[in-house]
Amino acid sequence: MTEILQYAFFRNALWAVVLIGVISGIAGTYIVTRRMVFITGGITHASFGGLGIGLFLGINPTLSALFFAAGSALGIGWLSRRGTVREDSAIATLWALGMATGVICIFKTPGYAPGLNEFLFGNILTVTTADLLWFALYAGVLILLFALFYRPLVATAFDRDFAATRRLPVRLINYTMIVMVSLCVVLTIRLAGIMLLLSMLTVPQMTVELFTRRYRTMLWASGVLTAAGGIAGLWLAYLLDVPAGACIVFLFIALYAAARSLLRICRAVQK
Repeated sequence: MTEILQYAFFRNALWAVVLIGVISGIAGTYIVTRRMVFITGGITHASFGGLGIGLFLGINPTLSALFFAAGSALGIGWLSRRGTVREDSAIATLWALGMATGVICIFKTPGYAPGLNEFLFGNILTVTTADLLWFALYAGVLILLFALFYRPLVATAFDRDFAATRRLPVRLINYTMIVMVSLCVVLTIRLAGIMLLLSMLTVPQMTVELFTRRYRTMLWASGVLTAAGGIAGLWLAYLLDVPAGACIVFLFIALYAAARSLLRICRAVQK
């Protein structure tokens, strides 16, 4: 392990895992508690349209994906709020629109699309210092947001109707968190890729949720689990010579399965 730590790209990957642990602990806990997993999946795949547009226009694909993902997320909220389209139908429509737009734009882009595999499948070892600064800035904003508005955010996450009766700005909180989740999706695409990103934002939280339903405990424990699992996954990927993102997600799912099995055994013993 000490040999690989001599390389800057591996140190960057370790810092990225720690930062994504912070981000996943806060945003991922909100996603799971608020039952936004399907919405997050839709945003994740819709962002592919932004990547395609960025490559076609010759601009930063991450920046174009950010605007496309945020627009898709706000579109889902607007369509479902009007009541003319069910939320799941709006998600499916914008999911398909984003993927179709990305495929067409990439097909029409002259030459080979550089870095496309990184966005689709992820490559944490290509994370740069600039990426780390963006991660850190986003993590700081997210921490500040939850520090200032923790109680309204938790109330909205668990029960929107109750939060509305307490005269909390439920609609503003929903739109704000949808945009923040969109930013989280785009910033972490290069970590695990579109195909694997959703697992990193939900599986650690689902694992912790097996043992506790306290929001604050879930927030801290899932953040630690994400960071620790990410570091272990990086080390395992180095030993097995396999893609790091896929290895990290596989480890998270294995931990979730082991936790469920352990609980089942403990309950059987108690009976």
